Amino acid sequence: MKNDIIYPKMQAIIAAVLFGSSAPLAKLLTGDIDPVMLAALLYLGCGFGLFIYRGLQKFSAKQPSMEAGLTLKDMPWLAGAILAGGVAAPIILMFSLKNTPAATASLLLNFEGVSTSIIAAVAFREALGKWIWTAVAFITLASVILTWDTKGVWGFSVGAAGVVLSCIFWGMDNNFTRNISAKDPLSIVIIKGIAAGTISLIIALSTGNTIPSLINIFAALVLGFFSYGISIVLFILAMRSLGAARTSAFFGSAPFAGTAISLILFREWPGINYIFSLPVMIAGAVFILWENHLHKHKHERTEHEHRHIHIDLHHIHEHRGDAGKEHSHRHVHEEMNHTHSHTPDIHHRHIHNHE
Repeated sequence: MKNDIIYPKMQAIIAAVLFGSSAPLAKLLTGDIDPVMLAALLYLGCGFGLFIYRGLQKFSAKQPSMEAGLTLKDMPWLAGAILAGGVAAPIILMFSLKNTPAATASLLLNFEGVSTSIIAAVAFREALGKWIWTAVAFITLASVILTWDTKGVWGFSVGAAGVVLSCIFWGMDNNFTRNISAKDPLSIVIIKGIAAGTISLIIALSTGNTIPSLINIFAALVLGFFSYGISIVLFILAMRSLGAARTSAFFGSAPFAGTAISLILFREWPGINYIFSLPVMIAGAVFILWENHLHKHKHERTEHEHRHIHIDLHHIHEHRGDAGKEHSHRHVHEEMNHTHSHTPDIHHRHIHNHE
């Protein structure tokens, strides 16, 4: 059970590192590609890159994917994630940044992790104890310290409210995606990437962005495949086991990974902000790593489909074929009462009266 918890935490950390690397690596391209066009290419590289990977995987695999496929019941959640995170959030942010000082915007963008946690706790009743709230607070504080610009122009306006609203929509996106995280993550990210990339491309072309050179297009697509595509797949896999709030808290370390990579690539030594914020971020991560959520809980009878193997108490059911290998099929979980350490994974999204 302990390894089952550590593995998804590592997935979340790797996802943050990959995503954090997008900022310094994209810096190599921003001189030749307009920002909105770059965002479009990164998302398209994410979607189409994984689509090609899926094709190669099917061609070379000796057995079909063990992941559960998306169904019509999943489409509202997927559509909501695309509309909230791929359409509403970036469009609102684009217009808000025009009327918001850069220093203010940088700080307010750290609200995404907080909004994800609040929505997870309030709307979806995800269990967040004192250790997780403390971790979210520490990691958010670390991000605020890292992005604090004492020399920048400050000001709060309608544009600043728009930045916060964008973070709320991204928080909705994270929670909507959590609700379908048991399904095939490649399919989810392919659809999200192509949809978001197409929307951003339309915005870029309609606002007069120029089409970059073929070599820069290719570089941006490859970067999008790794820093967005692989990263978001790992993010979804982590949410499958950790829930939205814990995964987003780990993902809050992405700016620190980006700063470290900038040091390697551009010899940009981190300033005093990084020195003060790093130990705060590490402290936040430690709170999540040390969390031990244990209590007697009840599993209601439920029926769902996801990739699994018959090695735990949650998957003892009749089966045709080899039940000792990973597989996916629709199965029933009978009502159960027991006690063990757990996180808000796909089998433990029960209501908590207390922590």
